[in-house]
Amino acid sequence: MARAAEHVMRTHFEPDEAEEFEAAKELLIRRCLAWADERGERAEEMMLSEALDSRHNSRDGRLAYWGPDQVEVFLLEWIPRHVIARQDVLDTGPESLLVLLRYLAAFGLRDPRGADLAELETAVAATAAKYPAALADPLRQSIGKFWARTALDNGVDLTDPRSLNRFQRDVDAGRVSYESDVLDSLIKARFLEPEPEEERAYAQPPVRLPDAAGLSEAAARTTVVRQLTALADWVGKDGRPLTATGNLRLADARTLAELLGTGEQNLKVRSSAEMRRVGLLVAWAKKARLLRVSKGRLLRVARAAPVLADPHTLWRRAFETFFELGSAIGAPASGWVDVSMLVESMLVETFDEVLPDVLNAMYGMPTPMPLVRLQETVWLACQEYFMIDPAEEDRRHEIWRQQVNRDLSLAFEVLADLGVVELGEGVADELYSSDLRGTDQALPPEACARLLPRLAEPGPLVLLSPLGTSAVRERMIAAGRDAPLVGELVDAPPAELLGVLAQHYTRESAAAELEGWIAARGGDIEPLLDAARACPYRTRAAAMLATIVEARADGLSLLGRLRHDPLLGPIAVTALLDVGRLRPEDVTTEEQLSLVAESLISLLELDGPEAVMEQITEAAGKDGALEMVEAVLSSGHPATVGMEELRTLVAEPMRARFHRLRLVRAPAPGSRGRHSGHGRKHKR
Repeated sequence: MARAAEHVMRTHFEPDEAEEFEAAKELLIRRCLAWADERGERAEEMMLSEALDSRHNSRDGRLAYWGPDQVEVFLLEWIPRHVIARQDVLDTGPESLLVLLRYLAAFGLRDPRGADLAELETAVAATAAKYPAALADPLRQSIGKFWARTALDNGVDLTDPRSLNRFQRDVDAGRVSYESDVLDSLIKARFLEPEPEEERAYAQPPVRLPDAAGLSEAAARTTVVRQLTALADWVGKDGRPLTATGNLRLADARTLAELLGTGEQNLKVRSSAEMRRVGLLVAWAKKARLLRVSKGRLLRVARAAPVLADPHTLWRRAFETFFELGSAIGAPASGWVDVSMLVESMLVETFDEVLPDVLNAMYGMPTPMPLVRLQETVWLACQEYFMIDPAEEDRRHEIWRQQVNRDLSLAFEVLADLGVVELGEGVADELYSSDLRGTDQALPPEACARLLPRLAEPGPLVLLSPLGTSAVRERMIAAGRDAPLVGELVDAPPAELLGVLAQHYTRESAAAELEGWIAARGGDIEPLLDAARACPYRTRAAAMLATIVEARADGLSLLGRLRHDPLLGPIAVTALLDVGRLRPEDVTTEEQLSLVAESLISLLELDGPEAVMEQITEAAGKDGALEMVEAVLSSGHPATVGMEELRTLVAEPMRARFHRLRLVRAPAPGSRGRHSGHGRKHKR
């Protein structure tokens, strides 16, 4: 996403962007503490740092996205588990978090998809009541924190490797006393309930969806919703008898197959258990709590009446319970080669874990995915689950793979009846083979070799439907993932809107979101420009303005008009130079000085004071560096916060260094072999 480049002050970083995250965190904390001090509010730097760490290490990584769940995780889980500090510092956890949340809201940095400030203040107050007990609970700490605290209690300097090594030797030799019962409980809990490790999830592209009415209509049209409704009606208030083995009577099953349109009514079977489609729908209705079994009869659940009356609610319940139906969907076990093959497929055994991942992989894809590619990745996943060595020669491997492929195809047929996916035929888009060639292949070489020829031929294709996309998105959000939706920001404040678009939206989806937001306000873009003007982070303001410009047909003309804007002028001139609408010789002397100031403020935001000093010294030399800084400070650049930081963090230290150099005394006359003019005189 063009506006989420590394040269922008961001509130979202990938896990491998450690330096960029630390620089942004330092900047946020510095300005937040200054703001709090001006207001007479108290916040501990360490607690602010830990709050940002907790969000950076979350599943979505959004530093400015907060809700009641995130508040609880930070105060009741993150701090007790990881943070080692004095008690008076720990006690400020809720208060410090509140300052951070207020700061984010005050300067338009909050992610508007989270809770608003009033909700967050309520959440902090409610969680603060539980905070002391959570801090005092030794079983909430991690094993690492347990040993760190033990080391500190024994006078160990945690920053000294030699001291830590001595401590380790003392522990091994039994010379260190510690709370063994607590450690035993922590180890036991670690094995029984592993510590939550929020592995960062892939960022999802913004999607477009029909409105609620359109989704409800689509749900009502699906085959499965009609079948489940008809099944519940057929069972009726009196229910239907079951055999001693718990199956429908064969005659009833044949009647039901014809009613539901499964096509099984004329099968030559001896038991209704062999009518797989009817069995699936009955199992599905029971999982969805529409039907139940009691005293040998299949009965309708009385409380399910409102669900059955609302097709979309029924559809949602059917979708959520789909992942529990692996055994009912998968083909029955069969001895293809020998008795050792009489097992369910690996996919059936991992159905509830693998199928959600399959749908996540399809989410947001612009073109239908080839089924063979999905089958290959699912087979690789199954090998990991069952610890199969793909290099090991075993005749069973191909059988197992065929079972997985078959059951994945069956699962997609059921999902198509549910309206989650759309099935088709054709040659796959080049997108799905482009990453299988060259040196940086997405899959193992043998998998690429198998796939490439098949992807060049027509085959089954699968695409998430709008209904399916909506449902998968809801699951992602419930799991703490970021899944943007075009149109969801129509009520967002302008600064928060632009911040999200600049970081998380593509150019096309940002333009669509902005179009709806502007239309809802009668076409007025001035609130957006005011938001960029008010932003105290110049790199972020530049990204906000770029988002507006890129979304508009008259974007370049807008930049031209903003060239002389008192607040956005330097950003507009920079952009006009970048796109070639201005030549360097067109820039006035006053603008040139403002551009230098803009560049230094941006560098200060992104890389810190030392980087600014180095650049100034490199550009102007040691003798001219201070003069250059003084000229920038007198430029009248409109970024008051940035200019104040240039003064205090760059200019003042440089002045101090310069004056120290000037105050160094020259060698005294006569020292180092030079005569002072006093003492014994030599004759000529």
